[in-house]
Amino acid sequence: MHSIFVINPGSTSTKIALYKDRTETFHESLTHSADELAAFPTILSQFDMRQQAILAFMNKNNILLSSIDAFVGRGGLLRPISSGTFAVDEEMVRDLRSASYGEHASNLGGILAYALSTQVKKPAFIVDPVVVDELDELARLSGHPELPRRSIFHALNHKAMARRAAERLQKKYAEVNLIVVHLGGGISVASHQKGRVVDVNNALDGDGPFSPERSGSLPAGDLVRMCFSGKYDRAMILKMITGKGGMVAYLGTNDMRQVKNRIKSGDERADTVFRAMAYQISKEIAAHGAVLKGDVDAIVITGGIASDTQFVEWISERCAFLAPVMVIPGESEMEALAFGVLRVLLHQEEAKKYCATV
Repeated sequence: MHSIFVINPGSTSTKIALYKDRTETFHESLTHSADELAAFPTILSQFDMRQQAILAFMNKNNILLSSIDAFVGRGGLLRPISSGTFAVDEEMVRDLRSASYGEHASNLGGILAYALSTQVKKPAFIVDPVVVDELDELARLSGHPELPRRSIFHALNHKAMARRAAERLQKKYAEVNLIVVHLGGGISVASHQKGRVVDVNNALDGDGPFSPERSGSLPAGDLVRMCFSGKYDRAMILKMITGKGGMVAYLGTNDMRQVKNRIKSGDERADTVFRAMAYQISKEIAAHGAVLKGDVDAIVITGGIASDTQFVEWISERCAFLAPVMVIPGESEMEALAFGVLRVLLHQEEAKKYCATV
């Protein structure tokens, strides 16, 4: 039986879990308060604090590093790579630490896994990071050669839920065409064609529907004029796109529970914004129907907001004409990370090597 330690850093927490083959033996979310995080100027500078929190938890619960067979962290912003399980090495850690491709809490996943693994000479991995790139060449063109479309999305959960959906259809992932919709703080909609994500919106700071905290696509000319108005600096504009865009910009909150309570109390503005988010998601799904030429086995709706039956119904009533709607609420990131490593340990697939340049 293989013991796999899973690390999934988020903006205000570090989720950890231990798996014995396919069985989760514990799952814990180590929370980091706003005051605690305020002491660090960058996400990467939080490394020591987060590592000590993990080690303290392991010590308190009598979990020995030496008892772990493999460590896995959520993959961060790296150069575009293929789908799969990658061995973490110094080259990958160097790119994650430099934040050359962007800074995100998930960058710490591979770094933390590698740091712990080297202490006991065990392997470390990442699985399906957000930069998985399987785009069709047609999907890369944005309208200007200096601004190519980039593949940045919730690849880990997309791939895990797509495999689960294929099982429900009694087919293999490589045999089906799916439109997968991840509904979280960021929203990504992707065309999964026979096991490859051939088109997807940049869910970090690029395009697609607006989300609880991201603006999605914006009117380009108006955005340019805003940038040169003198009212905003670069950091402010970027924050308006990611972090303070979408629902936060309209309603001042990214908490869907608050939004629903406001709607129940008669807040018409909150109701309009919530419906508009579902409307934009529906348009994005329909566009992916064109990508797949109408050959769609299922529309798979997943992520935290997928548990909101009313919101999913608004989407379904606009898109069900394309294909059956399959709802799989929540995220299976910890499981997906562990199972990706388990496939390598069982020699069902080979771990891939990261190359900083291609």
